[in-house]
Amino acid sequence: MAYQYVEYKAQGPLAYVTVNRPEALNALNKDVISELLDCFTKIDNDPGIGCVILTGAGRSFVAGADIGTMRDLEVLDGRDFTMFGQRLMDCVEGIRQPVIAAVNGFALGGGCELAMACDIRVASEKAKFGQPEVNLGIIPGFGGTQRLPRLIGKGMAKYLIMTGEHISAQEALRIGLVQKVVAPEELTAEAERIAKLIVSKAPVAVRMAKCAVNVAENTDMASGVAYEAEAYTTCFQASDRVEGMTAFLEKREASFQGK
Repeated sequence: MAYQYVEYKAQGPLAYVTVNRPEALNALNKDVISELLDCFTKIDNDPGIGCVILTGAGRSFVAGADIGTMRDLEVLDGRDFTMFGQRLMDCVEGIRQPVIAAVNGFALGGGCELAMACDIRVASEKAKFGQPEVNLGIIPGFGGTQRLPRLIGKGMAKYLIMTGEHISAQEALRIGLVQKVVAPEELTAEAERIAKLIVSKAPVAVRMAKCAVNVAENTDMASGVAYEAEAYTTCFQASDRVEGMTAFLEKREASFQGK
């Protein structure tokens, strides 16, 4: 996959996606969003990929949406832009493979929203997070008003969105926005460690786990556990379930085939 603003490479079951527009701190314009959407759609359809690591080139993860291209948009164009961004976030969140955000610098506005669409967030000690849209006379429009309270609670989400305040990686860890904070030079290695740990597990089980947890955010308990039972049954039908249980009883490493 060759793009202007996105770098893609695959190494075995791991896919690496890098937003590569460092001169603009990787800001999201329509072209970047389009390329990311195409890239993640193709990853979703690639059975050889088991996990994705998403990061940004240079000193930023994604510093936000491209304000230069947004300022002169008409009202309906603005609506189209936010819905296009939401489509990307839904795609990242919904693909079959787990996605790890390796946040190396600024993750502001649309960048924070992109990180939140990922399944796991690992941050450099130098990373900064925030939803500063109120400073521009708008609100988060790529799903931030919905994902942020689900991740960190309504009160803290309102605080960050209404103040536009930036927070450090350590504060993001404290409030549950990220799962790990590491030294900058350890970021890629830690993301890879987690990705390799995930792809060592039963692929069907990992996929069903992701689906079930995603459903939990958007449904009541009764509906959620009903979905869990169906996802569990899907795992029980897989040959990997027999292999995993047999390997456990035989005290050996399981050899999963993704079936």
